[in-house]
Amino acid sequence: MPDNELQISPAEWQVMRVVWTRGSVTSTELTHLLADSTGWQSATVKTLLRRLVKKGFVATTRHGRAFQYTPLVKERETMEKMADQLFDSLCAHQQGATLAEVVKHVTLSKSDIANLQTILTAKEATAPQEVACNCIGCEHHQTA
Repeated sequence: MPDNELQISPAEWQVMRVVWTRGSVTSTELTHLLADSTGWQSATVKTLLRRLVKKGFVATTRHGRAFQYTPLVKERETMEKMADQLFDSLCAHQQGATLAEVVKHVTLSKSDIANLQTILTAKEATAPQEVACNCIGCEHHQTA
């Protein structure tokens, strides 16, 4: 996986979602697929694709006059890494509350909920009473 996972912009995420869904796509196909939701012109899509190639997220191969783009990273693995990096950057004391807010606002299937309940039940067995703040120089979270 590229070293700069967090260096991917929201626009690049939109492109990656299509590349992952399609498995392989040309810039023309991508422009047509994203036109209604984004209004992006071909030049914008090509710029985003060039950035993703440079960052190591997609590969490009030439087929005649067209360039074909394929993912170099797996979707689920990339999303998990991104979530891990986000939560690693948060105050440890606030991670649970942040995760609860995320769960409140995300649409989950019944199987997703059952899976989360299983995970939470297993984690409860070894969970501390309270998670201490891990912020450098922060005292107000220590007793919160």
